This record gives sequence, structure tokens and C-alpha cells, in this order.
Amino acid sequence: MVQITFLDGQFISFLIAITLLSISPGVDTLLVIRNTARGGVRDGVVTSIAICCGLFVHATISALGISLILLQSAWAFHLLKLAGAAYLIWLGVASLLAARRGTALPVQSVLQTASPVSIWQPVKEGLLSNVLNPKTVVFYMAFLPQFIAPTDPALLKSLWLAGVHFVIANIWQISVVLMVGGASKWLASARFAQTLNAATGAVLIMFGVRLALEQRPV
Repeated sequence: MVQITFLDGQFISFLIAITLLSISPGVDTLLVIRNTARGGVRDGVVTSIAICCGLFVHATISALGISLILLQSAWAFHLLKLAGAAYLIWLGVASLLAARRGTALPVQSVLQTASPVSIWQPVKEGLLSNVLNPKTVVFYMAFLPQFIAPTDPALLKSLWLAGVHFVIANIWQISVVLMVGGASKWLASARFAQTLNAATGAVLIMFGVRLALEQRPV
């Protein structure tokens, strides 16, 4: 009988990392702010939910890839983890360099005069923005393996982790929707972007190094 542990020893680490990554300002946050400014709270909330629904698509693709590799050999799985570790470290270094440059997000450029649109417009924009972003599935392939034990069903565990990500990301993005006037100025702050980039970069490098050094039987 296949057993899966949803709240294992790795869960707190995953929760901390995914929370930091969710609040790190990026394309998703900008899209939520833009659509909120354009169509109000409804459009902002719908955009956030649509963006986060895309996470399950990426989690499924990632899990299928991980499952295929697990079926091949322990060596192939180890190689995937090393590649994932390298990718996480690269993302972390990029975040630290962005923090050093102190570049703020171009929040003001996405704000515009409100113009009501069909509810399907933010659904389409949010979902496609996430699903068509290859960086997200590459990130999931790099990030999720360290939280999935070889005895876990990869698909079920990946969808569970994506579900946690869905909740955390929506809490953050909907909070931005509800505070869009003040939050847009806050997010545009170079200091805010610098702090989050530095924290995110450090966490990514830490997880990348741990993933590279971890010896888990497969």
C-alpha cells in the first residue's frame, strides 16, 4: 500500500521558502496590481486565483517528469537533484545581485485608468501568464524533489505542495489587491525590493546547497 506523508519534517522548510518566494515582487504581483487598478477588487482577486490555478499545471508536469526519472534509476534522480540545486543557486545569486543593484519594480508603469472588462479577461490573463511561463515549471522541477521522498507518490505529493503554494500566494496577492493604493507605492520602493530580493536569494542558495549535499536513499 502506497503511503504519503503530507506534514513531514520537510514541511516547515517548504512553508518558509514558498512564503518568501510568494511575497517576492515579480510578474504575478505586477499583473495583480495592474488588473486591480483597471477593474477593481473583483478583477484583482480573479487574476490572483487564475494565476495560482496555473501552479497545479506546473506541479503535474513536474511530478510526471520526476516519476519518469525515478523509474529510470537512482543515478538519474540524483542527477536531477544536482541540476535542480544548481538552478536554485543560480536563482539565488541573481536575486542577490538584484538586491545589490537596488532596482525597484516598475509598479507605476502598470497602473492605469480603470476600464471595466469582462470577467474572463483577468481569468485568461492570470492563467496564461502562469501556465505559459517556462520558468515556473523549471523551478518546480528544481524545488519540489527535495520535499518528495522516493516512497511518496510524486503526483499526489506535488499537488499537495502546489495546494499549499496556492493558498500562500493567494493570501499575499489578495492582500495586495485590498491595499492596492498604498501597496503599489510600497512595492515600488527600492528598499522593499532590495530586502525581499536579498532574503529570497539567501533562501534559494541555502536550499540549493542543501539539495546538492543531501544524501537520500532512492
